[in-house]
Amino acid sequence: MTDFEGLKALVTGGASGIGRATAELLAARGAHVAVLDLDPSSVTKPLLGFQADVTDDASVHEAVAAAVAELGGLDVLVSNAGIGAQGTVEDNDDAEWHRVLDVNVVGMVRAARAALPHLRRSSHAAIVNTCSIAATAGLPQRALYSATKGAVYSLTLAMAADHVREGIRVNCVNPGTADTPWIGRLLDKAPDPAAERAALEARQPTGRLVSADEVAGAIAYLASPLSGATTGTSLAVDGGMQGLRLRPAGR
Repeated sequence: MTDFEGLKALVTGGASGIGRATAELLAARGAHVAVLDLDPSSVTKPLLGFQADVTDDASVHEAVAAAVAELGGLDVLVSNAGIGAQGTVEDNDDAEWHRVLDVNVVGMVRAARAALPHLRRSSHAAIVNTCSIAATAGLPQRALYSATKGAVYSLTLAMAADHVREGIRVNCVNPGTADTPWIGRLLDKAPDPAAERAALEARQPTGRLVSADEVAGAIAYLASPLSGATTGTSLAVDGGMQGLRLRPAGR
């Protein structure tokens, strides 16, 4: 499939997990792809790697400018950089709230702000934000993380309204619990990693974690010219977690 042939894409947080899977998929479908990451050392051709810290506005602007110069333009921004957080509202202090919000929400703002002048020059401009099932479903021990992803969901809708008449589509994906390095680290810290993994799998109706490749496929759909009439949409990739209410097995 070559629906991205000739298009230029930028993926933040693209050196691992969902970001890496997305960058590789877009490249396989014809895009020229640059990755922005805190540590882009693992990024290899055909992907281009640029170091950037989404909590530093100057860093983001410099990296985006360098990437766009190397790519020769910009058509797609995948705003994927983010970090996780655990606990109830009592379990994280103000500093941690500010840190996670700065990465997950304001970091996305910084990436968009740097990319928009370039996207306005594209005949096919799309932004896809990585949101989460945590934005729309109440999950235990995820108060801070959920707050940031709820903000991403609302930000996506507002951006879609602001930029639709400029020809820039803005959408987001809402993954369920995805099999990513962050989840891997959480499992490693659990008293019983196998039992914790089984519990995470059981809360998704499909009975398994979402793969990074599956989320990448949804991002590619939203970014593709083939979805040119789609904007202001959140696409759930959650194994049915948001919408399905199954009866216990055997009943």
